[in-house]
Amino acid sequence: MEKKAINAMRILGVDMINKANSGHPGIVLGAAPIMYTLFTKHLKFDPKDPKWFDRDRFIMSAGHGSALLYSALHLNGYDLPMEELKNFRQWGSKTPGHPEYGHTPGVESTTGPLGQGIATSVGLAIAEKYLAATFNKDDKKVIDHYTYVLCGDGDLQEGVALEAISLAGHLGLGKLILLFDSNDIQLDGPVNLASSEDVKGKFEAMNWNYIKVEDGEDYENIHKAITQAKGNSSKPTIIEVKTIIGHGSPHAGKNATHGSPLGEENTVVTRKTLGWDKEPFTIDQDIYNHYSEQNQNKGIKAYKEWIKLVDEYEKSYPQEGKELKGLTNYQPLNIDFDKVFNSYEIKPSIATRASSGDLLNLLQEECPLLIGGSADLASSTKVKGINGDFGPDNLLGRNINFGVREHAMAATVNGLVLHGLKGFSGGFFIFSDYMKPSLRLAALMGIPSVFVFTHDSIAVGEDGPTHEPIEQIAGLRSIPNMDVIRPADTTEVMGAWEQALVSQSGPTCILLTRQNLPALKGSCRKEMKKGGYIISKEQNKIDAILIATGSEVALAVDAQEELLKQGIDTRVVSLPSFKAFEEQSEEYKESVLPKNITKRVAIEMASCFGWHKYIGFQGETITIDKFGASAPGDEVIEKYGFTVENVVSTVKALV
Repeated sequence: MEKKAINAMRILGVDMINKANSGHPGIVLGAAPIMYTLFTKHLKFDPKDPKWFDRDRFIMSAGHGSALLYSALHLNGYDLPMEELKNFRQWGSKTPGHPEYGHTPGVESTTGPLGQGIATSVGLAIAEKYLAATFNKDDKKVIDHYTYVLCGDGDLQEGVALEAISLAGHLGLGKLILLFDSNDIQLDGPVNLASSEDVKGKFEAMNWNYIKVEDGEDYENIHKAITQAKGNSSKPTIIEVKTIIGHGSPHAGKNATHGSPLGEENTVVTRKTLGWDKEPFTIDQDIYNHYSEQNQNKGIKAYKEWIKLVDEYEKSYPQEGKELKGLTNYQPLNIDFDKVFNSYEIKPSIATRASSGDLLNLLQEECPLLIGGSADLASSTKVKGINGDFGPDNLLGRNINFGVREHAMAATVNGLVLHGLKGFSGGFFIFSDYMKPSLRLAALMGIPSVFVFTHDSIAVGEDGPTHEPIEQIAGLRSIPNMDVIRPADTTEVMGAWEQALVSQSGPTCILLTRQNLPALKGSCRKEMKKGGYIISKEQNKIDAILIATGSEVALAVDAQEELLKQGIDTRVVSLPSFKAFEEQSEEYKESVLPKNITKRVAIEMASCFGWHKYIGFQGETITIDKFGASAPGDEVIEKYGFTVENVVSTVKALV
């Protein structure tokens, strides 16, 4: 029956790929025994409640193996009917080409870009440890589960995976288990064309436990290996399982089976080799019964026991129980923003990175679900968790020392958020380039990760063009569902953090200055949430509109004053978030930027790309479309034209 159940998973995946005439059968045929063993012997889940908080998490890092995952979910009773499998990779189906979080029941994270699943799983494993330390009592362990990942050779060649693997070993994430589908083949041919490393030696050097299973068909030894891995609480474990890509097919062991459907003739041979004589998409009831029975004394039993345990926990520990209930029901963060922000004295002049750091500390005191850190830059970004550094000796520490691992940092934050925490990261804005794939996935998944970037312009100065962002802001603004906020002063920083922490459907990037900025008279936390607002009104009539973000808003206000002396009446609009402004009503946008006022100047120390939406063809930009320069920040700013004099002359040329 076990072999029959494994082959059912295989053939179902092959049928899906053949019908779609698109997909990756190699991993489906080769790794099915790994999936079978994990789902039937170890993975703790209830298919009727896929969001059960104390479930084990499984991440298909090798996201191209989605047909294998969908087969496993279907056979194990998730709400993924056969019709959905028949519509694999088709418009509107719940079985897209790569797994998508929030789209398919049982999919824990969007994967496909290789390495991302491994890196995201590190965040999930950190979250489990932190939450266990926060909520568990000696007599009641309400948070106690594992994070499993299935990866291939390609995953382990990606830089983001190696960054994350190093971090996981350093942090001793003993409940993280990486199942390595090691078949020595990748898309272009044998792995040895591109890699000759010692996997065992490399992982052990990074403080991982290593186990090897020589025969990928030996599900009993796979079971023993996972059991052994669960017995090591001080180190994460990689289990290298030697499999044959495309097992049972005419192209077994060859790269031809990696990413192309088997086709009718090869499928007939494969079915015969595996002893499968059923029509496509036909599964006997005894196979469904087998999968269900396997989970009864594992997942279902654990689920029922947990429900009872939580009920007892809430009675014994009412305050913690209330917090746990909010967490496990995925309720919005309970933060009294007015209370937090009113306790902070706004300084007349301060860098937004500094005021952000102060406010983040206050917000963390108010909310235990905030956790994160910086990429070896906390002293510069002021982005740091409280209660000490997270690690084996301090599982309640909320500062994660990510090291110089920007990409893994972003993916780890996504994992924290997927687990119900509010993860945040800190880095220099220029290095958002290193984080882009993970930022994009956060937006695609619709999860509220928070990415804080400081040193947001040429004002960085002496560090020069390698550290001065130009095109980065336009790039991030172009990501669908990504909110990019560039606050002009402390008041707008407050609004940015509030927006980021109340978001439930997408990530936020907060861009902050290295240099001091003045507290602006007209700045307003509640108005700035609209993305754009009038920060300094015209006196009588509008001759022109100055639109600016971040540090340039103060420049626009100063220029407004000088222009008025010269008889030119202007309105200054602060536009910290393009996304939020676009979400406002047409009436509101018209009230801020009247269509009949075409004389407009956009001021931003970054690329002009994207600004013509707001200034039209008759407007002007004071922006930067070349790289920065190395010199004192004030001098670079002046040389690049961000002066009152240049703003005044630009406006005068328009009017």
